[in-house]
Amino acid sequence: MPHPTGSVAVAFADRIRRLEAEALSDRAVRSYETRGREHADEEECSLRTPFQRDRDRIVHSKAFRRLKHKTQVFIAPEGDHFRTRMTHTLEVTGISRAVARALRLNEDLTEAVALGHDLGHPPFGHTGEEALDRALRAHGGVFRHNEHSLRVVEVLERDGRGLNLTAEVRDGILHHTGDGRPATMEGAIVRLVDRFGYVNHDIDDAVRAGILDAADLPAGPLELLGETSSRRIDALVHDLVETSDRAGHVEQSAGHRAALSELRRFMFEQVYLGPPARAESARAAAVVERLFTHHLAGSDPVAATDWVAGMTDRYALRAHAALAAAA
Repeated sequence: MPHPTGSVAVAFADRIRRLEAEALSDRAVRSYETRGREHADEEECSLRTPFQRDRDRIVHSKAFRRLKHKTQVFIAPEGDHFRTRMTHTLEVTGISRAVARALRLNEDLTEAVALGHDLGHPPFGHTGEEALDRALRAHGGVFRHNEHSLRVVEVLERDGRGLNLTAEVRDGILHHTGDGRPATMEGAIVRLVDRFGYVNHDIDDAVRAGILDAADLPAGPLELLGETSSRRIDALVHDLVETSDRAGHVEQSAGHRAALSELRRFMFEQVYLGPPARAESARAAAVVERLFTHHLAGSDPVAATDWVAGMTDRYALRAHAALAAAA
């Protein structure tokens, strides 16, 4: 059905083009110069740019709503103040938009990529992803959450029709982690800010959970970036903006990049894969692997992966308990 058209709708696209010509950097992606959608036979909205429309499709998706019940780090899912994939996503989105605005890049594209980047993450954080990867490798495949996030938006949402997002948003989602690099500066922002967010916010949650003492954090990064997560993120953002502006592409200074890498390495050693988390990690891994094996018996590795990766933490625990009760 055609959209109702009024005077605002008629002038909207031209107004956005003029505003972007005046306000955006030459390196920014223009909203009406997208490389398009996989299925181009749909009518565009007359009151939203293509990237705004992608943002709305992501926010209204089932996969996005499930993020509120997927933990960021599998520590205490019941706690009221522990971060979930939803809160992590919103934090990354806000920071990414701020960086995009400072660099005069396309905020709507940046926002859409940030909102969609973790849609394919399985339950139980890093542990769940590793467990699902192990299970899938036994059947000749691999699991990477960025690739599955792309599968969610291209195939799984809307009962198999996908969200039909623009090429730039799909590229940013796929390349927010892993070996490839985003094709746009907007996507490159999300790739770095994602790391800013989860490293520093996971430190907060680990301290809150009592499995990490803030005094044990490596001194070098704290001396450069600051003693609190908010100060560290602020320092990283300012460095990212100023370094990127000088370089003409999204880049950190060598010192800030090294400090962030040291903090990330510390978190993997002490929290994500460290001794305090091993008992819960073993439990979470057992749940994921048992659910995968169960579903595999009646389907195939792809369908089993789709089923398990789409689960929230609590749904996975309920499904696993039901299997145990029926055994």
